[in-house]
Amino acid sequence: MPPAHTSGRVDRWVWAVRLAKTRADAAQACRGGHVRVNDRPAKPATTVREGDEVQVRLHGVTRVVDVTRVIDKRVGAQVARRCYDDRSPEPTPQPRGAVLRRDKGAGRPTKRDRRQIEQLRRQGL
Repeated sequence: MPPAHTSGRVDRWVWAVRLAKTRADAAQACRGGHVRVNDRPAKPATTVREGDEVQVRLHGVTRVVDVTRVIDKRVGAQVARRCYDDRSPEPTPQPRGAVLRRDKGAGRPTKRDRRQIEQLRRQGL
């Protein structure tokens, strides 16, 4: 396990504990206002310390975590989970009659989209 620090950059920490896939994604989320530290909007260089609450919204999913250890190097998933306590809300279940929607002008459905459409049809939706 890498040595712990007393504080570090929030974008680097979010990336190191695997809440974001790349550090650039973490920094972009900070610049876009999707990262909050102690309920305040965070810039990429915002300092994060043990005991802080970090809220991250990436790809439509909100994660709320408490920092238990500050690291600045990316580590394995099992080690990363020991660096925070996850208090994320449960995801809202999609209603049974969910409909696959596509953006207007998005072009033809991809192979994956067609499979999902067929699966919905087979389920009688």
